[in-house]
Amino acid sequence: MQPSRIADLPRSRSALRVGLPAKAGIGLKPQHFQEVLATRPELGFFEVHAENYMVDGGPLHHWLGRIREHYPLSLHGVGLSLGAEVPPDEAHLDRLARLIDRYQPASFSEHLAWSTHGDVFLNDLLPVAYDSETFARVCRHIDRVQERLGLCMLLENPSTYVEFERSTMDEATFLAEVVQRTGCGLLLDVTNAHVSCTNHGRDVRAYLDALPLEAVGEIHLAGYAEDTDAAGDPLLIDHHGSAVAEIVWGLYENVIDRIGARPTLLERDNDVPSFGTLKAEALQAQALLAARGPGCLHPVRSHL
Repeated sequence: MQPSRIADLPRSRSALRVGLPAKAGIGLKPQHFQEVLATRPELGFFEVHAENYMVDGGPLHHWLGRIREHYPLSLHGVGLSLGAEVPPDEAHLDRLARLIDRYQPASFSEHLAWSTHGDVFLNDLLPVAYDSETFARVCRHIDRVQERLGLCMLLENPSTYVEFERSTMDEATFLAEVVQRTGCGLLLDVTNAHVSCTNHGRDVRAYLDALPLEAVGEIHLAGYAEDTDAAGDPLLIDHHGSAVAEIVWGLYENVIDRIGARPTLLERDNDVPSFGTLKAEALQAQALLAARGPGCLHPVRSHL
């Protein structure tokens, strides 16, 4: 495999880097646009799903443009399908590039997952096998994304419910190797880590220990639902529809105690409450961050 060429990205497109402030942010929802502009809350940033804004005009762009004048923006992708057998769709990358040019976000992230097969697009983020074949494929796809967009992206650890027998390495090792190979950063979803480790009967703290935490450029926190599987064992569902659980807050504190403050997003995509409720949760994260000094970001992502 050839080494990553991130250092050779065109300077004209390299201004985008992980520049989010080490503060708490909120996922921006249309029902909160007007309140955000009217109250100008003291938050670090807002995050939106890139695919919701891949149109030329309309009210979403009107409001996002106004909010972007006052806050840093993080773009979070859900459609690149980095784990798929085929490379990322070039038309999708073109739309994403235009969106990045338009808003100059401080960060772009995507998931370690796949959601396409041939001409079929699935409304889900599906798991990959952790083996050498998948590793090479995911690295090629990340290289292409970073080359096309002129940035160093963040890769999010997934929430998973099944595992592949063909896997030859654990998830944390796979992520560490991808970060090392491609120069991308890590979006650490603490809730996903807890969900996946619980579902597979693993120690979440050991999982976190094995990750390249120095490469974390953003942290996500969200709620999950509790269920049981057919064997009666605990089954957690990452549903982004409730407040962050106390156990996740504890894991989050442990992480930032080790690496310092990091940009932290409070996610709520289902059963979205009032903006005041979301802001209160973000301020809870902000209070924890304020007690820690900023850590050292991954050197490749700090500037191109």
